[in-house]
Amino acid sequence: MKKVNVGGVPEHFNLAWYLTLKNGEYKEENINLRWHDYYGGTGAMCKALRDGDIDIAVILTEGIIKDIIDGNPSKIVQTFVQTPLNWGVHVANHSNYKTVEELKGTKAAISRYGSGSHLMAYINAENNEWNLEKDLDFEVIKNLDGAVEGLTEGVADYFLWEKFTTKPLVDTGIFRRIDNCPSPWPCFVIAVREDFIESNKKELKSILNIINNTTIEFKDIPYIDKTIANRYEQQLEDVQEWLNITEWSQELIDEKTIMNVQEKLFTLNIIPKIVDYEQLTHNL
Repeated sequence: MKKVNVGGVPEHFNLAWYLTLKNGEYKEENINLRWHDYYGGTGAMCKALRDGDIDIAVILTEGIIKDIIDGNPSKIVQTFVQTPLNWGVHVANHSNYKTVEELKGTKAAISRYGSGSHLMAYINAENNEWNLEKDLDFEVIKNLDGAVEGLTEGVADYFLWEKFTTKPLVDTGIFRRIDNCPSPWPCFVIAVREDFIESNKKELKSILNIINNTTIEFKDIPYIDKTIANRYEQQLEDVQEWLNITEWSQELIDEKTIMNVQEKLFTLNIIPKIVDYEQLTHNL
């Protein structure tokens, strides 16, 4: 049985992986798939791909594009979630900041450099016409727990994270969300180490086929909203809103989207160059 390590954030977007594992669908294809939760998000998964700790990552589009350009020996093989990610701009509940404009020049909590929370702080700054050199400052907090501690203790002033994941923290009065900042592209892709692609094409196709068959019908699974609400400790109406605005994909990300992401990252000085579509993707 072929052992395959897959990494992703422990969030509602990835419930389909849990369901297919629970059903034993990979074992039927002689694949021992092991799921690994990455609380540190994109930056932690990029490192895990580089180190060979995981073979496959369900990862933020902008983060993996940056890391492949920076030398990560992986390729994007598919879009996973087609719709943008809704990032909430959060402050501590007791914070004096009421608007995004007041955050100009203050310190953003980020999980690590090159992470989604880091890159989206630039997008948020650009959206609000800040000076990217002078008006951005960062504090590395590793993960969501670190952000709670950092904002509460005043080590950092604001934090961008997926708004439905952080909604329970808003509901309980730990965070206050003062704005939203949607990503300008499909949010999650599936990236695979190049050496794994070369030597395990059959297994990779089987894995993608299994997960895609589940995401195609994900919204039609009986009581899926209640399952998500219970598993991720979210309000049922929040889950229903999220399901309503989220679309999965079973296709390879297209060249136009890849170029749009690169152009934006290049403009923000996040990547040093724009590379060919084929350097970032692999068509199975």
